[in-house]
Amino acid sequence: MKNCTLPDGTPVHLDNGQHILIGAYTNTLKLMHQVGVPVEKVLLSLPMTLRFPDGLGLQFNNWPTPLDALAGIFTARGWSVRDKRALLQAAIGWQVQGFTCPPGLTVTKLCSGLTPKVTAELIEPLCVSALNTPAESASAQVFLRVLRDALFGVQGGSRLLLPKVDLSALFPDAAATWVQQHGGQLHLGHRVHSVQQCGNSWRVDDQVWDAVILATSASNSALMLMDNAQAAIESIAIEMQQWASQCQALRYEAITTVYAWAADAQLAQAMLSLHTSPQHPAQFVFDRGQLGGPMGLLAFVVSASTGERLSLQAQVLAQAQTQLGLDLQAVKTVVEKRATFACTPGLQRPAIHITSGLLACGDYVDGPYPATLEGAVRSGMAAAHALKLV
Repeated sequence: MKNCTLPDGTPVHLDNGQHILIGAYTNTLKLMHQVGVPVEKVLLSLPMTLRFPDGLGLQFNNWPTPLDALAGIFTARGWSVRDKRALLQAAIGWQVQGFTCPPGLTVTKLCSGLTPKVTAELIEPLCVSALNTPAESASAQVFLRVLRDALFGVQGGSRLLLPKVDLSALFPDAAATWVQQHGGQLHLGHRVHSVQQCGNSWRVDDQVWDAVILATSASNSALMLMDNAQAAIESIAIEMQQWASQCQALRYEAITTVYAWAADAQLAQAMLSLHTSPQHPAQFVFDRGQLGGPMGLLAFVVSASTGERLSLQAQVLAQAQTQLGLDLQAVKTVVEKRATFACTPGLQRPAIHITSGLLACGDYVDGPYPATLEGAVRSGMAAAHALKLV
C-alpha cells in the first residue's frame, strides 16, 4: 500500500493495483465470509459491464445466469445483428463442446469466427483482464474455463465485485485475526532461510514441523528449493530441483495502474471500458470516488503492459483527455513487472505436491484458473485438504 497526497492536499492510501473480483470466485467469497469479512459492505456488486464512455458496449442485467449474458448480448449497444449472431453461435458451440478445446489453441484462434467489433470490445478486454495475457498468446483452454464459470455456470458468476476498501482490509487483516483466534501463530517480519528434510518431518530454520506449505511467489519458492536441495538426499533433491525448474520456466506479464486526479473527475459508473491502441494502453478505468475513496480520483489499469512507467503514465493521461474529456494530474503510477505468469497454451505449471510433506500454493500452481485471487485461494485449499487440515 502506498501513502500519497492528492494535488488538493487530501491524504490517500493506494493499493499496488486495482483489484477486481467476480461472482464466480465462490471459494474466495466463502473464505471471506468464514473469517468475518462483511462482504456486502466491502464489495460493490454490479452486473457485468463492458460499457465505454460513449455508452456503447455490453452490459448485463440482473436476470439469472445464463439469461443475463444472453440478454446482454441481445441488447449490446453499437453491435450489429451480425455481431450478436456470431457471438451467440460461438457461445452455443463452446457450450456444446463442454467449454473445452485443444490445449495448444490461443484465444485469437478460438475466436477467429467472431466479428472485429466483438473481438475488440468483448473478447480482448475479457481475456487480458482475466488472464493478463494478450489474446494472440493466451490459452484458449483457460479462457473457456473462466467463461464457463463466469457467464454460463455459477449463478451470479458474471457479477463484478469491486472493492471499496484496500486489499489488506478486504481479506488479510481479518484472516490474520481469525487464525490467531483459532490457535494459530503468526510470525510477521520473519524471513525463512532454510527448509530441510528432517527424518519424516521438515525443519524450517530452527523449528521442526510435520509438513510445510510454501505460500510465497514462484520465484521465491524456486530459489529457496534450489538453495536447500544441496543438503537433501538425492531422491528428494531431484524432486525439489525439478519443481523449481518449472517455476523458473514461467514467463511473466506486467500490470500498470495509473492513479490520476481532477477535482471534477467523475465517471458515469464505477467502472468503464476504454478503447485501446498502442498510444492509448489502458483497458479499464475505475472511479475511486464511487468505491470508498476521495472524489476525483481515478484508477486506470493497463493489463499485460509494456514500456516504461513515465511513458505509460503520459499515454494514459492523454487517453483520459481524448476518451473521457478529462485533464488529470498523475498521483501515482505503479508497475508490477511480475504481476502474473503469462497464461499461454499448453503451459506446464508447478504441481501442489513438491515431495512428501512439502507442498506449495499460489496463483501460479497448477489449476484450472489463471493468476487470480480465486486461483490462489483454490490452490491453498487444495494444499490444506492434501494435508487433511480442513
